[in-house]
Amino acid sequence: MEEKGMSSDDLRAAASASMAGGGDIRDRVRDLMLQALRERKFDYTGMREVMHSMTEGISIGAEKSGKEVRHALAEAFTGMDQALSKVAQAGSLAMKEMTDRGRDFSQNELKQGLDSMRRMESDFLDSVRQVSKSAAGTVKGEWQDLLGHAQRTGTDTGRVIADTAREFSTRMASTMSDSALAGMEAARTFGERFAAAASGILQGMSEALRPEDKGKK
Repeated sequence: MEEKGMSSDDLRAAASASMAGGGDIRDRVRDLMLQALRERKFDYTGMREVMHSMTEGISIGAEKSGKEVRHALAEAFTGMDQALSKVAQAGSLAMKEMTDRGRDFSQNELKQGLDSMRRMESDFLDSVRQVSKSAAGTVKGEWQDLLGHAQRTGTDTGRVIADTAREFSTRMASTMSDSALAGMEAARTFGERFAAAASGILQGMSEALRPEDKGKK
């Protein structure tokens, strides 16, 4: 499964199943989403599909369970946010690693990396918004409440991205690179290097997470 990756249908079914039974919904959702996001290797189209399939599956599972919907959805939402914040941390570390190696990146290239990261949070909240429209009854209302709260107070993912943007705004302001030189080829190369670096970091972060959780339990 690691080589092929989970299909959208498989992921939707697994997300729905994660809402059933006892145990820690937050951890199950986080681990499942992190696995699926890691398989996409910072392909943003694939990551959007993961967010949407996860949200759909969670919504289906919550409707089937019919118990403590508010708590279950809140835990699932937090689990998704935790997984996505790990991806954002990996992206942030990748940008730092690339710029610390001594190569000057243009403002356009750095902006490209930051814009891509900002899309993570907006895609996440858009997925919840879209799925909530087709949800029924209590599940629909709880999704909308969670979405409203996240928009008012922010998400863990958004905070990681905001911290990264603040740090790199200084570098972007002081860089001597000519942004006009950052053409399509340079942007493509930057994107490939960023995805490769961030994927490697995310892999290590994901592997380190499991033994840490086992220790807590």
